[in-house]
Amino acid sequence: MISASIPTLTLNDSIFQALELMSEYHITQLAVVADDKYLGLVFEEDLMNVDNTALLESIHTHFSKVSVRANTHFIESVQTANDYNLTVVPVIESENEFVGVILATDLLKQLGKITGASEPGGLIIIEMDQRNFSFAEISKLVETNDAQITQLNTFWDNNLEAFFVTLKINKFEISDIVATFQRYEYQVKYYFGEELYENELKDNYDHLMNYLNI
Repeated sequence: MISASIPTLTLNDSIFQALELMSEYHITQLAVVADDKYLGLVFEEDLMNVDNTALLESIHTHFSKVSVRANTHFIESVQTANDYNLTVVPVIESENEFVGVILATDLLKQLGKITGASEPGGLIIIEMDQRNFSFAEISKLVETNDAQITQLNTFWDNNLEAFFVTLKINKFEISDIVATFQRYEYQVKYYFGEELYENELKDNYDHLMNYLNI
């Protein structure tokens, strides 16, 4: 996942050069490297109020040491990007050997793949008591409607103090599945896919009306 296009900075580069590169590549951080060793990450916001003719060496104490190891799962990079609001995530080997950076946009694409977000199908989000969560029961209710769960994720929202279950379904026509969950007193908070089903019904209705008018 290492990006081959994102440049690195050296201590002898100026603040102006760093800001120009960030603007050119539409990112807000760049890695500073010396002799293939990772020195840290410089943030655009830290450069805005500095003399742009100064060298990066003059602000080396402001470099962030945030990074991930090359042998860790990419999910750790996602967490790091979220924690530090990064557009690039530096990747290092042992002894701070610099490997490269991963773009946050590439992490998002990869996350979409493993969560099934990029796959066709419907989406249902349920709010429920965490103690009552049962994958077997939820799966059974979906399967009774001739559908299958292709991806399931759970999330505890600290702000709302609520537990959410996100389901990716292998078909778009999910109105029957939504109705089944509601019948079993599940709180369906959001769903996507029924619109396609409704539009198909409307098209069939319009065709019938046109036929009758003829």
